[in-house]
Parts: sequence; structure tokens; C-alpha cells
Amino acid sequence: MTIAMALPRPADRLVVIGVLNVTPDSFSDGGRHDSPATALRRGRELWAQGADLVDVGGESTRPGAGPVDAAEQIRRVCPVIEALAALGVPMSVDTTRAAVAAAALAAGASVINDASGGLADPDMARVASDAGCPWILTHWRGPSVAMAASARYRDVVAEVAQELTERVAAAERAGVDPGQLVIDPGLGFAKRPEHDLALLRQLGRLADLGLPVLVGASRKSFLGAALADATGAPRPVDRREAATVAVTAHAAAAGAWGVRVHEVAASLDAARVIAAIRAADGGAASGGALAGRALGGRAVGGRAAGGGTGGGTGAERAGAERAGTTR
Repeated sequence: MTIAMALPRPADRLVVIGVLNVTPDSFSDGGRHDSPATALRRGRELWAQGADLVDVGGESTRPGAGPVDAAEQIRRVCPVIEALAALGVPMSVDTTRAAVAAAALAAGASVINDASGGLADPDMARVASDAGCPWILTHWRGPSVAMAASARYRDVVAEVAQELTERVAAAERAGVDPGQLVIDPGLGFAKRPEHDLALLRQLGRLADLGLPVLVGASRKSFLGAALADATGAPRPVDRREAATVAVTAHAAAAGAWGVRVHEVAASLDAARVIAAIRAADGGAASGGALAGRALGGRAVGGRAAGGGTGGGTGAERAGAERAGTTR
């Protein structure tokens, strides 16, 4: 099976990926979209807001979460993916299981978002290689239930970069096209708040790996810690959206390829404003060092780099939703 879609690459801003957790226990929105009907509605909302991809997952990766077997993940995500694909919604599947990835690709997803960077399931590389689809490799040091014990670093940025380099090399040895790879520093995965902040502060160092960089900070605990009240109590999850948008702006200014967020509209606005500022200053209007070095002029997202993405603008998609049609 070969997947036609390459990485989305807007001409004027970073990519914004909308999170769709079809789970009962995700840290931020668990249980809100765990039926096919509610998940389909939420997926349509994210797409109408302007999401470049909707990231559909059936297993929580929050710290301490237990595993969900492949059959149950497939039961959760595949009906949703099939329904959204029928509407023309571009999707990634958020899974560490090769069997789930293969089923999701067959159902209509076109990108694998692997929170383990290929470590949890050795067969994932074969699935990605056979499909020829984009594969997001996240920095990972073990399952969610035990990740806190692995949050030990002397130089978190150097070590994360080195460990991601090893995952990229393993993917290439397995036959995966390096032009289809994205790296994610794995904020919150075996990281303490100071590690997450250091990685954000030095996103530019990941440019040395020569691949697009995805940042997934949405509503995570390090934001709650940064916004703790006078007693030291972290900001609650449902009050971290403005902080998430701040990270989106930072990632855009640093030249990241994309962000993964729970609410698309505000982050999309932030990305567009940063792009406008960069353009006014004579800088690259789209992506900067981290994305630009990796992508060059190759065709992405169905068009050449420098062209627009498919699927229309958020407003166009919202109009299509109201009219019961898709683009």
C-alpha cells in the first residue's frame, strides 16, 4: 500500500495539527470524544478551524497511562478515520503499534505519528516504508507508565538530539525515505518542566538533524508549572490555552515545521501573525531554518514547497461544512 500524501507545508506559516483523542482517559480531553459520533463532530470542527491534519489517537500517552491493545485501538480509531476520510479530512494516526498504523492507513489516514519514535514496535518501520507515508518520530524513553523515572539528563538538548538521530538512522536503515520523516522532541515524555523549557529555548539546535521539527506542547504540565499560583499550585489543564498559543508563536518564530494542539483557531492565528512579522522584516515567510533546511524545494502536501496546502482555508472549509460538502 502506498500513501499519496506527503507532508503538508503551507507557504506562509507553520503547520497546525489538531488533536482528536478517541479515548476515555487522555489528560486533557479524555472521554469527550470517545464515541464515533462525538469524535466525528470534533474532527469536523478541527478541520473547519483550519487544521492541516487531524491527529486521531486511541491510546492515551499521558504520564502513568497503561497500554491499550491494538485491537481496541483499531476499534476506537478506524470508524472515525473512515468517516472523516469520506469528508476529505487529512489525518494522521497517533499510535505506537504497527498493526494500528496499518489499519488506520487503510482506513484513510496518511501520516503516522509515533510517540515512541519506532521503539515500541519494531514492525512500525516496515509499515511506514511499505506505505511510503510521512512518519513523525517522537523522542521516547519508555512506556508512559514508567517514563518519569527516565527523566535524567546532563544536557537534555544534546541527549534528545542524539537519541532522535539514532531513531532517524534506524528508520533510514529500514528503508524509510528520509524526506518523509519529522522529528518531535517529545515535550512531557520522560521530561521534567525544566527539560521541556530548555528544549523550547534551544529548538534551533535540532536543526542540525536536518529534518522538519514538530512541537507538541498543548496544555502540558510544564505550562501549568510555569503558570503556578502564589501557593505553587499548577494552572489547571483547562486554563492553559493561552500558554499553548504562546508556545505556538515561539515555535513559529524559531522556524519549527509544525505544532500539535487541542484548539486550532488561536494557534493558527498566532502562526499567521508570526509569518506576517517575518515577511515584513524580510525574513523567510514560511518555516525558517528548521523546516526550510529539511524540505528545500521538494514537493510536499500535494504541491511544491512554497505553494499552498490542500483543503482550502479555514473559512472555506467552514463554508463547505455548512453546505454539507467538502473540498
